[in-house]
Parts: sequence; structure tokens; C-alpha cells
Amino acid sequence: MPASNVKPQASNIQYPVSIIIPNWNGAHHLPTCLDSLRRQSYPNFEVVVVDNGSTDGSVELLEQDYPEVKVVALPENRGFAGGVNAGIHEAQGEIIAVFNNDAEADPRWLEELVTALARHPEAGMATPKVLLFDQRDVIHTTGDFYGVNGVPGNRGVWQRDEGQFDREEYVFGAAGVAAVYRRAMLDEVGLFDEDLFSFCEDVDLAWRAQLAGWKCVYVPTAVVYHKLSATGGGKMASYYCGRNFIYVIAKDYPTSLLKKHWRRILCAQIEIAWQALKAWRGEAARARLRGQLAGIWGLPKMLAKRCAIQSSRRVSDEYL
Repeated sequence: MPASNVKPQASNIQYPVSIIIPNWNGAHHLPTCLDSLRRQSYPNFEVVVVDNGSTDGSVELLEQDYPEVKVVALPENRGFAGGVNAGIHEAQGEIIAVFNNDAEADPRWLEELVTALARHPEAGMATPKVLLFDQRDVIHTTGDFYGVNGVPGNRGVWQRDEGQFDREEYVFGAAGVAAVYRRAMLDEVGLFDEDLFSFCEDVDLAWRAQLAGWKCVYVPTAVVYHKLSATGGGKMASYYCGRNFIYVIAKDYPTSLLKKHWRRILCAQIEIAWQALKAWRGEAARARLRGQLAGIWGLPKMLAKRCAIQSSRRVSDEYL
């Protein structure tokens, strides 16, 4: 879905916000993350940390050093999707912010995103400019895009930040590292799909929102610094991306567009498999192949969800 220009409009509206932070053995990341939230210029928010069965003292750290934080302690690791959903069920906010435990927010991050939603009632999501934690002039993402070949990506990834993404505009989806969502939108399209566990759950949510007519606005004045893959990468990311690319296609890609682009989708999956086969000795490559096989195996379950998602579609092929 192409980006389009957005003309900002001033707003003084303040919504109650709940910031949800999923955590799994991230005690060494939490102080940087939570201290940055203490410095936020936006006053009306709560912080909910959902601990996914950590064994590194994360819960004890929170209780001792961050008494203002609401802790939801789960007995097992339910992944990003399950952790965030558990936090949403406990949250009080009208706006739900999702924030990674390995990220640091600029003091105006939350204020800029929330006021952008106030300016744009048609937007159900807002996404910030995310830069690398240790290279703060290098972009990690300026929002998600989705290719017609069924492969999602991050706008501007690895580019040096020279102002090329300093325009507020509509994008396909919000990067789950530090995004905000209207609760009204989540009530309509549903929460994160826990069958995806981790990776691409934000892309799946963006698809469901876009099909229902909700836009996503990119807000360049909201800035976050991310320790890339500090809490999940390598073979784990390869497996879940290999599987979840297929899951998202099966659930969300509209039939009318599938008929136009199925050859590109098939070629992209073959290319992913071929590249993994060429790097077979690497654990991540083998994990990617296992993920693709798991994606094919799970197709019946994803296709069962497809009917409800596609029946909620309110937008045209041209819009998408």
C-alpha cells in the first residue's frame, strides 16, 4: 500500500494511554526502557509489563525499582502476541501503546503519537521513527510496508537518517516495537493473533485494520531507539518469519489480489527457500526452511480464519 501525504492539524486532546511491554528474561534491558518512559512529556499513561515466565529476576526488579508499573506475571512464555494481549486485558487506556523492552523512547515519543491520532480520527494506528540504539543516525523502521509478493518489510531499514523520512504520511502498518493503537480499532478487528506467537503479528494486525478501513499514520517527530534483535533474533526470528509470512498470506491477502499476484508470491517463497538451502549449514537458514514447512502445515488453521477477516473488508483493491 503506497504512502500518501498527511497535513498535520493541531490538537490539545489527551487520551488515557496504557503502555504494554512484553518481557522475557529482559531484566538487563528494563531500566533503560522504563527510565525513558519516566521522562515522557505526555502525562496521562500507565505502564503494564507482562512477564512471560522470566527466570532472570525481572519481576523482582520491577517490584523493587519501578513500583509505579503494573506487573502481569504469566507462568509461561506466550510470545509477543500473547504477552501484549494479556496486558491489553489488564489495561485501562483508551489508547494502547506497545513498547519493546529493548527500546528507549525520546521524551516526546508518546505525546507525538497520541496527538497524531487526535489529528487523524480515520487512523487506528500511529508509528514512530525507529533508529538503531547504538547507531542513532541509522534507521530501523519508519513503518511497515507489504509487497505484492507477500513479503513485508521496514521502510528505510539500514538507511542513514538524513531527513528523507521526515514527512508525516500514511503507511501500511505500525511497527510493533513502539506503536500506538486505538482501543476502538482493536475492539473491531481483534487483538494480536497468538497463533503467530512472535514476528509478523504487527503485519497481520495491520492487514486486518486496513481491510476494515482504518489507516496508519507515520509520525517522524516520535523517535525511538531500538537494540535490534536484542530479545529475539537469529534462528528464532528465521523460523517465525518463515512460517508467519505464509500465515499472513493465507489469512489476510485478498482473493482479488491473490489472483493477480500469485506468481510473484510463489516465486518469493521459492527464492526464500532457495537462499536458505544455499546457506544450509547455518542454523538460521535451516530454521527458515522449518518455518516454511510449518507454515504450509498450518494452512488449514489459517484458512479457517480467513473468511471472517475477508468478510470485514470495506476497501477497494485500488486503496490497498
